[in-house]
Amino acid sequence: MIANPKPLPMLPLDYLAWELQQPTRHEYIDGRILAMTGASAAHSTIVTNLSRELSNSLRSTPCRVFTSDMKVQITAAGPFFYPDVAVTCSEQDDEATYTLDAPCLIVEVLSPSTEAFDRGAKFAQYRRLSSLQEYVLIDSQSVGVECFRPGPDRERTWILQLYAPDSEIFFESIDLKLSIAAIYEKVRFLTA
Repeated sequence: MIANPKPLPMLPLDYLAWELQQPTRHEYIDGRILAMTGASAAHSTIVTNLSRELSNSLRSTPCRVFTSDMKVQITAAGPFFYPDVAVTCSEQDDEATYTLDAPCLIVEVLSPSTEAFDRGAKFAQYRRLSSLQEYVLIDSQSVGVECFRPGPDRERTWILQLYAPDSEIFFESIDLKLSIAAIYEKVRFLTA
């Protein structure tokens, strides 16, 4: 989740060095630093469920699952984001220490404060990753899962697939089916 951006522009290498010294996480886009805030219990439970299921299923493969403590860099000059869940199966990321270069799957769990950014500017940046095969958005306010996959012209077309609460999502990038119910296991939504 993102709080207000800090006003001073910063160079990418300065950001990377500065970020290592910070007690909290910050994303970076166009010289701006965006502080990350805490998440709701529903958001956190969804991330935990998904990362557990993915990690267990991918244990005997070369793929690795990362949660929101690992950055994804779009280019060497940024932007740098902390997706809620990222999966990489690329040898290019085998030696990664703080940033991934080639994730095949990125998942963002939507919250009211981040939904517009996750659907808009952040997705526009993620689409620049040639390795990215799936971008998944999971609602933390109600059951809802959306998956975007590149179309024939990946520069201009990404195809949306919606998943019903009683269905399974098929992660094509890692050849894995997972029930929507497993993603939302023990999630308690806020009631009005």
